Amino acid sequence: MSFFGNRDREAKMRQSSFDAPGRRRADSRRGQTSGSAAAGAPETEAKIVLVKRRTRLEELVVRYNTIQQAQFYVERLGADFGDYIREDRVYRAALHQATESLSVIGRVQQVDREHVPNFIFGEKDVVVVLGQDGLVANTLKYAAYRPLIGVNPDPQRWDGALLPFKVGELQSVARDILRDKRPIKEVRLAQAELNDGQVLYAVNDLFIGRRTHVSARYELRMNEAAEQQSSSGIIVSTGMGSTGWLRSVLAGAAGIASGVAGQPAQALTPDASFGWDSPYLYFSVREPYPSRATSANLVFGKIDERSPLRIMSQMPESGVIFSDGVEDDYLEFGSGVEASITVAERRGLLAV
Repeated sequence: MSFFGNRDREAKMRQSSFDAPGRRRADSRRGQTSGSAAAGAPETEAKIVLVKRRTRLEELVVRYNTIQQAQFYVERLGADFGDYIREDRVYRAALHQATESLSVIGRVQQVDREHVPNFIFGEKDVVVVLGQDGLVANTLKYAAYRPLIGVNPDPQRWDGALLPFKVGELQSVARDILRDKRPIKEVRLAQAELNDGQVLYAVNDLFIGRRTHVSARYELRMNEAAEQQSSSGIIVSTGMGSTGWLRSVLAGAAGIASGVAGQPAQALTPDASFGWDSPYLYFSVREPYPSRATSANLVFGKIDERSPLRIMSQMPESGVIFSDGVEDDYLEFGSGVEASITVAERRGLLAV
């Protein structure tokens, strides 16, 4: 598979306005020129987008203004503040090492997690994500059709199902990507499209329901079946997300059925072929409530291009659709809004 040979040369000129929050590209180039990159020009003209996140320590400092105040808050609750320090130190070292090694190959542009949804990826960009799994998933849906390298910055702390590479391997993997020598795995995404034209993508799963813990009201339609429902929301899972939220829902359903029947639990799983590149999705309704006005029959099923799931909201307030567990990445889903859920044409590409 070739990602670079046949693309328009004008794509080289596509660049984003910022490398980091509030910092113009000229500043970031000066700030990131170090090590081998400082000694001479990089090996290629490639742009490598390095996506990073805040550590827990950085989040605490943002909240409490200083490290000292953050330490006081954590230790007052009896937690080990030293663990926050260690995690931050390891992540910073991994970020520095990744930047240095990638600067030998091409021009490195760092992007913070919160800016990924609005970042304009170039057609030929190579995308590197410095862990965790959630950051890989969140980046993958915005960097569609671009090869993405998931890197585990702290293997002693994180398992990283989507982080197959260590920082020390990054340089060789990036070179392989640029030479089209690295295997790439295709990832199919879920898509929620509203009747006003708004679209939201998901790598793992979509949630449709209320922000709060009160019941969601809606009409659910699939093929010829339709029913009014009241539930705790609907989960739609991709093949990549099938080992996450969907697995949890099915395990709970199996446990409840087992307890009620007084029989040993039978594991509930989607079909064995449900993988990252599967052209279909599964939906599951959480805690559907049957009443005179609502039913609980259409609660689980397969979604594909020929059989989309259609949902008409009956929630006057706080109705939302969000993706991949990120509640800030959402669409408003109030009364009268209709959502069509199906497999997206957009695809992610993950280096393996």
